[in-house]
Amino acid sequence: MLQNFIDRIRLFFQKEKEPFLQLKEILGFYPHDCKLYKNALMHKSYSNNTHSNNAQDKGNAGNNERLEFLGDAILEAAVSDIIYRKYSDKQEGFLTNLRSKLVKRETLNKLAVQVGLDKLVLHTGRLTSGHNSYINGNALEAFIGAIYMDRGYDYCLRFIKDKLINENINIDNVAVKEQNFKSAIIEWCQKYQFAYEFRITDEKVNNGVPTFTTVLLIENKEVGKGNGYSKKESHQKAAKQAMAKVKKDNAFVNMLVDAKRQRKVH
Repeated sequence: MLQNFIDRIRLFFQKEKEPFLQLKEILGFYPHDCKLYKNALMHKSYSNNTHSNNAQDKGNAGNNERLEFLGDAILEAAVSDIIYRKYSDKQEGFLTNLRSKLVKRETLNKLAVQVGLDKLVLHTGRLTSGHNSYINGNALEAFIGAIYMDRGYDYCLRFIKDKLINENINIDNVAVKEQNFKSAIIEWCQKYQFAYEFRITDEKVNNGVPTFTTVLLIENKEVGKGNGYSKKESHQKAAKQAMAKVKKDNAFVNMLVDAKRQRKVH
């Protein structure tokens, strides 16, 4: 209680009082070291443009990249902590998938805007659209890094659980919302007239728990392989692998085109 009072008085005498009062609203508590949070909100374009000399500040490298590195790790640990406790009956695969949805870039960008952090981020305003799509999410990770340096893990966990997740995300809805990679790859194959097949190659039962292995073949070429506790899950994982390949590997797609051409010839 006394420390909160001291932090409140210290905040009142800050030269840039208004932004740090906004910080208190976002955090839910008074910050100890305001310089950390200012650093967390400083994109490298701003620090480069203003020739910032703040590298001697605690945790400061002149921009928020170091705190972003730290915050990324803390965020993943905290989200793992939260969903592990919430879903005590779920397997590792479910937890890993849910965590990836909660910490992915699109989610972090939206959360940064929802809590008002985007209004405090310092940057030049002359960035490409690609850079702009990452600024707010990166700043949120750096912000979490600043909380960790300022107050420790428990405050990070409280901020992530109460201010980010409970106020802005329905975890149960996120958990059941699954990207349908199988439908996506089937649509892609039909669009370009590729022959495809989901083939179960292995079924096992270990301690009463069944597992399945699926291989996805396109033009009789193995393009994805997945293991799961159900045929559906193994299909999805195989399809996810395949989608990653067809989106990024032009040589791989050209190989499929050649295989399709040879099939039609024969």
